[in-house]
Amino acid sequence: MTDPPRRVTDSQGRVTEWGDYPPAWEADVVVADGGTLHLRPLTPADAEALVAFHAGLSIRTRYLRYFSAYPTIPRRDLIRFTHVDHVDRVALAAWLGREVVAVGRFDRLPGADPATPGQRAEVAFVVADAHQGRGIGSVLLEHLAEIARELGITRFEALVLAENTAMMRVFLDAGYQPSRHLEGNEVTLEFDIAATELTEKVIRERELRADASSVRRLLYPRSVAVIGASADPAKIGHLVVRNLQRSGFTGPIYPVNPAARSVSSTLAYPSIADVPGEVDLAVLAIPAAEVGEVVRQCGARGVRGLVVMSAGFGESGTDEARADGARAQRELVSEARAHGMRVVGPNCLGLLNTDSRVALNASLAPVAPLPGRVGFFCQSGALGVAVLGEAARRGLGVSSFVSAGNRADVSGNDLLQYWEADPATEIALLYLESFGNPRKFARIARRFARHKPIVAVKSGRGSMVAGLQHTSVEVPEASVQALFEASGVIRTETLAELFDVALLLVTQPLPEGNRVAVVGHSTALGVLVLDALATAGMGLARLVDVGVDASAADFGIALREALAAPDVDAVVTIFVPPVHRGQEIAVAEEMRNAVAGQQKPVLSTFLGFDGVLTALAAPGPLAPMRGSIPSYSSPERAVTALAHVTRYARWRGRDAGPPPELAEVDAVAAREFVARLLAAEPAGRWLEPAEARTLLGAYGIDVVAAEPADSVAAAVRAAERLGWPVALKAPGAVRLHLRGPSDIDEAWLSLGLAEHAEVIVQRMASRGVDTVLRVHDDRSFGSLMSFGVGGLATDLLNDRAYAVVPLTPLDAADLIRGPKAFPLLTGYGGGEPADIPALTEVALRLSRLADELPEVVECALEPMVAAAAGAHVLVARVRIAPPITRNDVGARRLRGL
Repeated sequence: MTDPPRRVTDSQGRVTEWGDYPPAWEADVVVADGGTLHLRPLTPADAEALVAFHAGLSIRTRYLRYFSAYPTIPRRDLIRFTHVDHVDRVALAAWLGREVVAVGRFDRLPGADPATPGQRAEVAFVVADAHQGRGIGSVLLEHLAEIARELGITRFEALVLAENTAMMRVFLDAGYQPSRHLEGNEVTLEFDIAATELTEKVIRERELRADASSVRRLLYPRSVAVIGASADPAKIGHLVVRNLQRSGFTGPIYPVNPAARSVSSTLAYPSIADVPGEVDLAVLAIPAAEVGEVVRQCGARGVRGLVVMSAGFGESGTDEARADGARAQRELVSEARAHGMRVVGPNCLGLLNTDSRVALNASLAPVAPLPGRVGFFCQSGALGVAVLGEAARRGLGVSSFVSAGNRADVSGNDLLQYWEADPATEIALLYLESFGNPRKFARIARRFARHKPIVAVKSGRGSMVAGLQHTSVEVPEASVQALFEASGVIRTETLAELFDVALLLVTQPLPEGNRVAVVGHSTALGVLVLDALATAGMGLARLVDVGVDASAADFGIALREALAAPDVDAVVTIFVPPVHRGQEIAVAEEMRNAVAGQQKPVLSTFLGFDGVLTALAAPGPLAPMRGSIPSYSSPERAVTALAHVTRYARWRGRDAGPPPELAEVDAVAAREFVARLLAAEPAGRWLEPAEARTLLGAYGIDVVAAEPADSVAAAVRAAERLGWPVALKAPGAVRLHLRGPSDIDEAWLSLGLAEHAEVIVQRMASRGVDTVLRVHDDRSFGSLMSFGVGGLATDLLNDRAYAVVPLTPLDAADLIRGPKAFPLLTGYGGGEPADIPALTEVALRLSRLADELPEVVECALEPMVAAAAGAHVLVARVRIAPPITRNDVGARRLRGL
């Protein structure tokens, strides 16, 4: 029994015929303890490895899997286990290096009609004793269920011994709803394997924990080997050893260099194989050509994680050199993952962890940062040094820091997963030069930012950074901005601005609104604050000038009064002593005492200082402590930081809710309609106007009726069917409000049309403002919607608002109000106000269409007339194409190489 031949295209564009070996099923995965494994289908060539795997199983494990002692695999069973057709019989093995550590399989069960492939399958797993409890069974189930759904299987059955509670928990905890039937000491579990909101939630929660564990293994090593350690102080390998020693790393340090007996007064070893103890982390500071072999040695030695500082992996050189470097980088990561290791780098600065329990500085940073509550991720090594130096200068401590270089494996997404659950990290700072998996970033960031802020600088707007082309995808600037806004990410333009925002977030509470009080002793500086507030869209609640002769007590009284005022959400203070020098400490103490215990943020321009002055710092072990007052060198920078934080607080505080239920939507009909079109033309195409009208109509979006005509008589007949008045549209020209046959005849003549000419006759819509609503599928990012008021000025100035699909009602309202030309829709200049709720509803309906039909890759409602009553779509252009394979949903897998 076999399926008819079918094809699948994976995320890399590889096409597989069912029945052939399916490379799309291969995956690198992270399991519960943070280690990695490689999953791939079993083949006949794996027979020897499968026999060795079985021989290593305990008697108990074999009994629980096979219901008997089953000491060896008979030859006929071995052939059956390894000769699978990848259609009716599927088997996946989890590999660690060259050893199988787990096997999961399913066999399709016969259907009611022998000629029809069955939709049920029997599933089973077995995990090596040494690897039980690592969550491998759960990962195998995710992948087997995903494969089974692709093959048309809808239901799994599993026969389990009643005493095998661990295996039953694999099925019960996966989010499925199994039925159980007990017969003797055997339990039969049956369950549908459809992907549901619950199963996806379970997968994502497990992914979070596993990714966090994999990063924790890197940041909390019990021992570190530095491969390429050198006695030469000018070499990178020497600097890494010295930094580990200076930071007070709490575990053993193993320099590895075949030509050195010791490095920095520490005994050295010829190779990683000669190191006497266990090695959790290996730092590689060796030529790129040697990295591959050393990674294999580390895998054989049982190293748990790698930091590859070596350059030469496609960052520079000729096109051929870049291609060779990229290939070597893929091989490096593939080998590391296959042996259970995650990789930071290559071409990176390294990583740090200021937790006193580890005190890790496995980096090239000459000075370890102060301990604090900020996690920092960047890609560039040189930038990382500058970042840590600036953080130290401003008194901003970090919890952990990772410079990922080429970001071949560990990425910002992994660090966000770790920091989300890390109690030592309250804020994430990101310097991003590219995105590896923007869809996943959006999902993680949105969840993270609900309870911890993310501040990011995104560089490289004009081009891809060298060395990142092979692990990155291009994301248009509009998509980046929409991604950040939808995810609650605070985006800053510069690193200086990033630090400004971070200092405020780490020291002060979030504001409840945008009403700001200004307390100072300089009217001129106060005016600068007012200008900055106006520019940033903030409101002035009160301006308090205590005068140049004010005492420290006067400052304290004014600040307390401002904080107590119910119409104040935040306070900006200004102190630049013109005459009474020597008051600085007293004023700072008054300010700090006034702020203590307050739930409103206070920030200052104090002596033009950037950071946290000692006199303004709250006491404690971290830098800086909450309750400290951040200072900025200018009022404008203080207000800009406050505006960023205020917008974030508003985003975090609002309950956007889920996308709404909409009446008059027939998603099933729309899906079937698109499927028929793609079956006829698999590559996709632009829809004809009538087809676009049908598709949009299924989602309750009406396109104003129109008909083609090729003569005056045909135009008159069309107008009578549509209903007068009508518009006559010819190439490059249009005539409106035609109310009868004579108007059409006159319009035909005035347009200079031939006796037989192709025109469109369209029923007139109500008068209003032309707008444009578009949605397009960014193949790497997802569906993005834009809205703007029609006209050349809008196109010239790119005055459009953007939002990420799917939209909630709040998202849709923000989208419609987003363009600077929005006042034209509210009666600006004497016009009649448009029906804003109607525009919002069309946006919600188009959002749902784009979300539910990924085959719709582009749709433009242009123009859509925003009238006093209703929103009328005059022209709709729709393009369909086969949907891409999503890499951010479904079974867990690491980014492809």
